Amino acid sequence: MGKCQNEVNDVIKQFLLILGLTFMVIPHQGALAESAHKPEDMYVTTEDIIVDLISPTIDERVIKEYGGEPNIYWKTQRIVGITYNDNHSYDVAARISIPSEDDNAKEDVVIVRVSPSCDSSKINKQVCNHDFNMEIVEYKHISR
Repeated sequence: MGKCQNEVNDVIKQFLLILGLTFMVIPHQGALAESAHKPEDMYVTTEDIIVDLISPTIDERVIKEYGGEPNIYWKTQRIVGITYNDNHSYDVAARISIPSEDDNAKEDVVIVRVSPSCDSSKINKQVCNHDFNMEIVEYKHISR
């Protein structure tokens, strides 16, 4: 039993020696905490991306509907639906709110048609023959 124990101890010593040499030879890389982004700062949802895409189109229509200046404030409450159309376009319905000075916020639903470009060879050119485009398909006043 003593001989077995000595052999185990020798193997453990060799392993620790190899492990120690490995850490000495392999270069280590470090990152400064200041340069790393915080994960919570980078988290976005699919809805965030879609809202960012359709916001400029909604901006123009809200200004037209309410006769406001270009800095009129509105916010997206949520996307209430996305429908795929046969011509490779999507209708995105978003519920928005427009605050007013008399604390009587207005709610509207805007449907924006997003038509991605048909440049891909995987898309049926007989059905899809448009360039990238976004347009308001419908604008409904939910509250007055």
